[in-house]
Amino acid sequence: MRPDDFNFVANLLKERSGLVLTLDKAYLLESRLMPVARKRGLKGLEELVMGLRQRDETLVREATEAMTTNESFFFRDVKPFDQFRDVVLPYMLQARAARKTLRIWSAASSSGQEPYSIAMLLKEQAAKLAGWRVDIVATDISRDILEKARAGVYSQFEVQRGLPIMLLVKYFKKVDDMWQIDPSIRAMVQHRELNLLSDLRGLGQFDVVFCRNVLIYFDQPTKASVLGSVAKTMSEDGVLYLGGAETVLGISDRFRPIPGQRGIYALNGPAGFSLPV
Repeated sequence: MRPDDFNFVANLLKERSGLVLTLDKAYLLESRLMPVARKRGLKGLEELVMGLRQRDETLVREATEAMTTNESFFFRDVKPFDQFRDVVLPYMLQARAARKTLRIWSAASSSGQEPYSIAMLLKEQAAKLAGWRVDIVATDISRDILEKARAGVYSQFEVQRGLPIMLLVKYFKKVDDMWQIDPSIRAMVQHRELNLLSDLRGLGQFDVVFCRNVLIYFDQPTKASVLGSVAKTMSEDGVLYLGGAETVLGISDRFRPIPGQRGIYALNGPAGFSLPV
């Protein structure tokens, strides 16, 4: 790809999704966009870039989705889900006991493994949540990946990555050579198309936000902007999850790390989430 074409596409992707691509990632751009070109019957990337320069909105969306669709797997990194079950959920059960509602947001949810992992975890705690209303909202920028998530159908390879065999047997059904997640788990998750750079206020307020392995693709100003927007969606004592390589330190003063709980953050302020001493 010619340098001027690369720069144009990189700028367009940053404008539309916040994704930052440097010249050393040109190979990634080419490998992700060539299937889009082939699907459109284009001769190659030059014709695709020409369409992008003409602001063919459908093509722009397809290219953006191709570049922002990232790998996901069930119970990724394990520890965050253990923290949720053992630390965050007990706190929320006590703090929300009067109203018996809990809202959870899985941002950049990709093909659905993260929100379905949360749903299965909550299903396993059903006795404690009797009489509660629990909403899990999963959002992603990609329409195609959201359709896959809604279907809840996964390959053998996908269910082998992080999913305990006990939960596979309990909550999945074999369909030919694929596995479909149980309708009761699918019904717990609302999937919505959303760009994290857009106005997030329509989502409502959340008690727990999973925004893991998303900020790593943004530059510092975009990270700060997204964190500021996410903060506005959270209850005063809400909890934010970030990926293991991500932090709020030096980026946003809206959050503070929760002592002893790597990767989870509370809103700054006197009413912010805090663990019993």
